[in-house]
Amino acid sequence: MSEPEIPKKCKAGVVVNEGPDFRVEIQEVDVPEPGPNDVLLKLNATGLCMSDIHFMMNDWAVPPMSTFGIKCAGHEGAGVVVKVGSNVQDWKVGDRGGVKPLWDVCHNCEHCYTGRENYCQKGVYTGLVATGTYQQYITSPAIYTSRIPDGVPDEVAGPIMCSASTMHRALIDSGLKAGNWVVFPGGGGGVGIQGVQLAKAMGMRPIVIDGGEKKQKLAESLGADAFIDFTKEKDVAAKVKEIADGIGAHGVLVTAYQAYNDSISYIGDRIGSKIMCIALPPAGTITLGTDPNFFAFKNLSITGTLVGTMQDTAATLEYARRGQLKSIAEVRGLSAMPESVQQLRRGEIAGRIVIDFNKE
Repeated sequence: MSEPEIPKKCKAGVVVNEGPDFRVEIQEVDVPEPGPNDVLLKLNATGLCMSDIHFMMNDWAVPPMSTFGIKCAGHEGAGVVVKVGSNVQDWKVGDRGGVKPLWDVCHNCEHCYTGRENYCQKGVYTGLVATGTYQQYITSPAIYTSRIPDGVPDEVAGPIMCSASTMHRALIDSGLKAGNWVVFPGGGGGVGIQGVQLAKAMGMRPIVIDGGEKKQKLAESLGADAFIDFTKEKDVAAKVKEIADGIGAHGVLVTAYQAYNDSISYIGDRIGSKIMCIALPPAGTITLGTDPNFFAFKNLSITGTLVGTMQDTAATLEYARRGQLKSIAEVRGLSAMPESVQQLRRGEIAGRIVIDFNKE
């Protein structure tokens, strides 16, 4: 396929006033040139993730975006290759590709060798150190670009790059099995609802804790065995125990950091439960733990987990291709990006917002 005409400028959601008073503006920026080992992607869609908010607010213990000269957040991009670098042989113009939270890794360390490249200490984070998916044309290392199979729409593939891949990794790391009760605090949000779908596909029994009829409808339609509305239920932990065989949850996957303080209570009297730390709160705001005797007598494990690997992304794309990961997105045009980002910041979004670059 011949190279399509590539514009010199493209539209992007640019962060302004990085910090607590940030906002996003739609601006025109230069289209980058791919390096010899890169591909140039024209993104059709990008998901909006809460991690973007933290990068733009600069409330995590990482350097500001501006340190690296980055103006566009985002790490859930799905699109098509429009140009390949001179050394690239295994991608061609027209191939579908996706960009993940990790833009690239070193490919040459213990973690990269063992399929744990999500912990590579030289990893380059998309939307922080490399230009993010709020920009329509971006470069991506050919070796670390994810292939999107036919049958998976861009609005589904985009959020898979982060939210579904991250939840797949958390479920795998948890060691939970079919038939286990798994609690998802914040399970009506964009990350949690992917975990609900994946847990269901793996034979687990998801319990979602969240607030509001919109999130309840979404959770139940996508596989939740039960929904607990924390705004109405007086004793959420007791309700979890009641649902989970009168004992408690086998696992708790925390996707809303506000729930960390209550997460241990959801295991009830269950022995050997796993609490997976997925949500990342602002630095220094939350400490998770309890009496060591409780850990010992309950054989409780608390494990941190980060974003998904290349393998996790490929696996979740395959779930989607088979129809087991359905769309969680409300698709909006590019002009809606600035307000959509603020709605996400305020916690007003059920599921995921996906921005369609081809829709004004």
